[in-house]
Amino acid sequence: MIDARIIQEAHEALFGFDQAGAVKIVQQAVARQDNLLDLLNQAFIPAINEIGEKFSMGEMFLPELIQAAEVMKKVTAEVSASLPKGSAAGQSHGTIVIGTVQGDIHDIGKTLVVTLLGVHGFTVHDLGRDIPTASFLAKARETNANLIGTSALLTTTMPKQKELEEALKEAGLKGKVKTMVGGAPVTQRWAERIGADAFGENAHEAARKALELVSK
Repeated sequence: MIDARIIQEAHEALFGFDQAGAVKIVQQAVARQDNLLDLLNQAFIPAINEIGEKFSMGEMFLPELIQAAEVMKKVTAEVSASLPKGSAAGQSHGTIVIGTVQGDIHDIGKTLVVTLLGVHGFTVHDLGRDIPTASFLAKARETNANLIGTSALLTTTMPKQKELEEALKEAGLKGKVKTMVGGAPVTQRWAERIGADAFGENAHEAARKALELVSK
């Protein structure tokens, strides 16, 4: 159990966008030989989830979410570097292939999702931007992925998400590999229409739904 004072310090570091302060909390935990996964799960993840919820409700804004995500990147990098190699505590919840669909070069939202998925214990293969459908399939096969996540920031590129669903069916992977779609113009209705398994309205929701999908 992580001390309440440390939980409060982690909360303040994230809400204050204090990268150095957050890293110091991890370093002090290492020095005390605290359980670093407990530190993540009890202190940092609840704080970033709270920020995600506030963003969802319009109480925090995208620049703040990005700054908080940058703090979490530093925290997770520090924790990963300090965990024993091959530690059972550091085992992955699952493997996710993620990218922005072909024709789309925007990736702010995707980058936030990648950060939060990593925080929640997933092995994430970020293919980047402007990714062809065939590349998603190839990487999913190569990594034995549980989930493919695609982001489309333009209405003109949304059909590529549908194309992936059709390609998965043709490859005999539909159902074996779950899919989640996201992006500014993407909706729950669109996800249902094309047969995607989930719609991630924002980074916080995407991480939560990914956990639900891989646990089924």
